[in-house]
Amino acid sequence: MCNPLVLVTALLASLASVRGHGYVQEINIGSAAYTGYLPYSDPYYNPPPQRIVRKIPGNGPVTDLTLIDLQCNGDSADGVVGSAPAPIYATSVPAGSQVHLNWTTWPDTHVGPMITYMALAPSDITQWVPGTSAVWFKVAEAGKTSDGKWASTDILSADDSIYTFTIPASLKAGQYIIRHEIIALHVASVYPGAQFYPSCIQIQVTGSGTAFPTSFVSFPGAYTPTTPGIVYDVYTNTSAYPIPGPAV
Repeated sequence: MCNPLVLVTALLASLASVRGHGYVQEINIGSAAYTGYLPYSDPYYNPPPQRIVRKIPGNGPVTDLTLIDLQCNGDSADGVVGSAPAPIYATSVPAGSQVHLNWTTWPDTHVGPMITYMALAPSDITQWVPGTSAVWFKVAEAGKTSDGKWASTDILSADDSIYTFTIPASLKAGQYIIRHEIIALHVASVYPGAQFYPSCIQIQVTGSGTAFPTSFVSFPGAYTPTTPGIVYDVYTNTSAYPIPGPAV
């Protein structure tokens, strides 16, 4: 007799494939590889696998810029503001390291920028929820190239669905959340329309660096319906794309 859990998981995975959105499924830092939170299989294990990625409800987007879900695509059913902390984190990640984020196969139509923020946890990251505090700073961004190629999907697909960014080399040590997102613009000619796909990854940055920014944004709050780049018609607008949010 077939295992009912296997059947349910297979069905959900099939539905996820049909919907065709996505999320970060693996993180590689140096020689270490971490499986991301897998929303269509992890919840069905007892106990669930321990991940460094805060759990998400599925592969769908957030479209309302006023929701706390914009922060980490968290599930409000957990009873916390935003996404519930993950139980573990990536240890001993030297400042200056490259972080490779492996996305599930991304739809060709879902063009847009890829943006990465970080936030320093004031205490144990496995217990910390940023809430609506302004604690996030941008460390990387990629939008549309001068020849019209988008970070998502053109460049991401060319790089085998792996997006790479570098942790600032002089960043001071501590426990950080990496907030990484794709903003899909295929229906962003009006608001609400842009689709946000954030993932939050927990790491321990090491090193002797002392640098730390002095300007921060909150989620929600960093983006509004009038922020340049939130409303953008990808089919008729041939101008340069203004990546939303603060400067890197």
